Amino acid sequence: MTDKLDKTDLMILKILQENSKVTNLTLSRKIGLSPAPTLERVKKLESTNVIESYHAHVNLHAIGLNVTTFVLVSLALKKENSLKEFQEKIMAIDEVTECYIVTGEADFLLKVVCKDIPTYEELLFKELSQISGIERMKTLMTLSSVKNTKVLPFDYE
Repeated sequence: MTDKLDKTDLMILKILQENSKVTNLTLSRKIGLSPAPTLERVKKLESTNVIESYHAHVNLHAIGLNVTTFVLVSLALKKENSLKEFQEKIMAIDEVTECYIVTGEADFLLKVVCKDIPTYEELLFKELSQISGIERMKTLMTLSSVKNTKVLPFDYE
C-alpha cells in the first residue's frame, strides 16, 4: 500500500500519529489542502486500513498501573495444539497488553501491565504458569521508560 501513498498522505499519517485529535481544519492547513480534500484523504486512509484505529495514550501511573514487565515464554512445542491453546489463553488475560511471536531465546514476548508487584506475582503464578504447554518463562521487569513513541519510522518526504 505504501507505493500508492503520496507525500501528502504520508504527511497526514505523521501528523495524526503525533496528535490524532487534530481538527480537520488544522490538519488541512498543515498539509496545504482545503478541508474537504483533506477529509477525503483521511477517510481513504481509514477505509484502506492504513489507519486502523485511534486511541488515547493513557498515563499508566495516573491510573494506578505501576508495574510493566516483559515476559519471554518458551513453549513445549512437542504438544499438539500447544501454540493455539497458548494464544487463546493469552487473549483472555487483560493484563497482557501485547503479545508477539519471536525468534531466538523464546517463542513469545508478552508485555504485561499490573497495579503492583503482588498483583504481577498473582498473575504469574495463578494464571500464566497454569497455561499448559509453557516450558519456561523469564520476566524482565522495567524500571522506567526511556522512549515510548507511537510515531512510526518511515520516510515522510
